[in-house]
Amino acid sequence: MLRPFALYRPTTLPELGDLLAEHGSDAAIYAGGTELLLLLKEGMIRVRCLIDVKRVAGLDAIASDDGAITIGATARHRAVERSVLLRERCPLLAGVAAHVANVRVRHVGTVGGNLAFADPHSDLATICLAYDGVVSLWSYAGERQVPLTEFVLGAYETARREDEIMTSVRLRPWPRGTAGAYLKFGVYERPTLGVALAVTMSSAGQVSEARLAVGCVGPRPLRLPDVEQEMIGATAEDLGDAAKPLADAAAEAAETLADLHGSADYKREMTRVFVRRAVAVVAARAAGRDLHERYPHTVVV
Repeated sequence: MLRPFALYRPTTLPELGDLLAEHGSDAAIYAGGTELLLLLKEGMIRVRCLIDVKRVAGLDAIASDDGAITIGATARHRAVERSVLLRERCPLLAGVAAHVANVRVRHVGTVGGNLAFADPHSDLATICLAYDGVVSLWSYAGERQVPLTEFVLGAYETARREDEIMTSVRLRPWPRGTAGAYLKFGVYERPTLGVALAVTMSSAGQVSEARLAVGCVGPRPLRLPDVEQEMIGATAEDLGDAAKPLADAAAEAAETLADLHGSADYKREMTRVFVRRAVAVVAARAAGRDLHERYPHTVVV
């Protein structure tokens, strides 16, 4: 059961900053509460007050700014799924949001809460890596920008300081001529594995840029730059032919960890299988075809 606590509802960042300064580690930031309330009920964390940030003006905005997309920390998964802007500029992200947890969680869970909680089994962190996500953190000391690759340090651990709040995540939409896919698998509600892959094809029909992120198999999601580099210069046909060696390289580079979802070796093999599938799907999409129906037991976005 929940222990008694005080509830504060600031409407501005300065008000929020004052509350964080006053209460420090006795306070927890509350947005959707889908993770936090479970931990409070189980007694895994104990705080004297919750600071509800949903009323802070502007933190739920989804906007385009100088070619990038900014998603506010209190934007709900459902809003990401339904956003016209995201469906146009970052369609894969909107598609992934439609498969986060269940519809109840999507209606209350927030982007900032998901990323700041740093659950290793997170679709959102994995796909945002493929969009070169950069997190904005605000405090009275100033605002700082932290790449998502440096923000998530490990399982349930981030670079956010006690006096900071995440205000948004900034994404770089993929250029025209990009084919992408997100594949996920899981027996439980949380995914066992997620793979995000996108390749940008040049006017000559060759891969000019590649992004590959693997998540949910280790303590944090990872971009695999060495594997990405191996795709540069390939045609769509070359890419399809190289699916197995690329998958082998990704499996070797992945950081896997044993937990309820499987052993480290199992997850490494799953990485191999699903990266191979992702390469095949993206190669087909780059060539104007689609293979997602070939994998009926896999969520393919």
